[in-house]
Amino acid sequence: MAIDRRIASVEARTGVHVLAAVVPRSDSYVELPWKAFALGASLSGFAVVVADMWLEQWVTSATALLHAVAILGSAAACALLAVFVPPFARLFLREARSHAEVKQYAESLLLRHELFGTRRRRAVLILVSRFERRVEIVADIGLHGHVGDAEWRQVIETMASHLRDARPFHALEAAMSAVESLLVSKGFHA
Repeated sequence: MAIDRRIASVEARTGVHVLAAVVPRSDSYVELPWKAFALGASLSGFAVVVADMWLEQWVTSATALLHAVAILGSAAACALLAVFVPPFARLFLREARSHAEVKQYAESLLLRHELFGTRRRRAVLILVSRFERRVEIVADIGLHGHVGDAEWRQVIETMASHLRDARPFHALEAAMSAVESLLVSKGFHA
């Protein structure tokens, strides 16, 4: 794969181990459909009350059933939208939670792949989490003091236009070039 070859090239030139990953999402976010359900139930419940006041219809034995179906049906539809339509689900995801989950997922990948075991602890992980629309770069301690957070943010900026166009692999290629240039400029050579 082109990304693997590009990573190997960066590693051979800089002596820094690089791991790149694109994941669908960093957490299951089981609460998002429930939040959507609650919003749907609240809004449809309000609509039922307003409709009852406005229409002034006779209450029949079917009225309660009709109201329950309207409220629960709308709530269920909102929950299903949250499950199957990511942009709708993201409306219920707080930015702080999104950031924390992507960071935690990236750190767990760093541990799972034992990147801390590299020579002189020089490793970097670039994670693209598609659902959250976030990039997290985690560098091992061998790079701390050499490359600052602002410089890693510049690498992320090189990826932004590709990610906006839903091209994560082009974003990783841009990141590899930026990481290679950054590391070489900081004196990292194999």
